[in-house]
Amino acid sequence: MIYPKEYQEVATLLEDGQVTVFLFTASWCGDCHYIKPHLPAIEETFPAYRFVELDRDDFMPLAQEWAILGIPSFVVVKDGKEIGRFVDKNRKTKEQIIAFLQGLEA
Repeated sequence: MIYPKEYQEVATLLEDGQVTVFLFTASWCGDCHYIKPHLPAIEETFPAYRFVELDRDDFMPLAQEWAILGIPSFVVVKDGKEIGRFVDKNRKTKEQIIAFLQGLEA
């Protein structure tokens, strides 16, 4: 998992051609804490994907630009273009996250 500190780091990750899964979280988010222990297994399932965790409160302008209204939210980008999004108000399970990412592989 990569943890950028500045917007410029995120901009660099957007353009390099690698499939990047951006996970928007927040320290106060109970559902974010719920999925945290499952993230290593999810990452291991998708070794070709780069996973980047962003604290929504630290990257609020980006979250607003990308319309991140609920957290945790997953936004998948390749070559600077969004290729998938898993955002809803309900708690996400490990299985749901894996199914979402598998759907992108098709």
